[in-house]
Amino acid sequence: MLRVGLTGGLGSGKSTVAQMLRELGAEVIESDELGRELMEPGQAAFDEIVRVFGAGVLLPDGRLNRAKLAELAFKDGRVKELNAIVHPAVIEAQSQWMTQVFERDPAAIAVVVSALIFEVERDARASGLANAVFTELRKRIDRVVLVTAPDDAKVARYVARTSPAGASPGAAEADARSRLAHQIPDSEKAVRADYLLENTGDIEALRAQVKELWPRLTQESNLNLKR
Repeated sequence: MLRVGLTGGLGSGKSTVAQMLRELGAEVIESDELGRELMEPGQAAFDEIVRVFGAGVLLPDGRLNRAKLAELAFKDGRVKELNAIVHPAVIEAQSQWMTQVFERDPAAIAVVVSALIFEVERDARASGLANAVFTELRKRIDRVVLVTAPDDAKVARYVARTSPAGASPGAAEADARSRLAHQIPDSEKAVRADYLLENTGDIEALRAQVKELWPRLTQESNLNLKR
């Protein structure tokens, strides 16, 4: 068994790498998808978000107005408040998922895709929560794989993904740079990551790096299984 954290800044290409790892046999879960599920009505995280941010973040149908919530979080400097609500719930859900994966297949490679692996730890420590479960990175992740890319490329990919056809990219670009400003630079993350994948935009070059990485992860998983 091997627990892998796949991380990288906004627009770095994490989801592309995740799909490549799936094709090679990895079990993969996306933190963003988990977060969205945990922010639906009826979930504890949803109730806490409404309590902290107010009913103004709700749509007429009672669900979260995610655009409004993102505006409050990133433009009004309240992103750490939002993360403190959502991240612990996401990490607990990840842990439960990993347990299920390894019960089915003790030799599995379980990959958690998250843009904010290091940021969660940073923010928790800054809040005086150094002993909290969601700051203990190496107790829940065996290896960290970092996908890097130039910031301009990250912004361009985010704009292409989020801007409606024909719309001005200005707002999306500003949003991307605001989000990146809350993320730790790749140069700092690289020091703590176990493996680096460089995504310059050449998909086949990226695929070659992933294929080279896969046997190493498989070997580590087999070694863990023998211990």
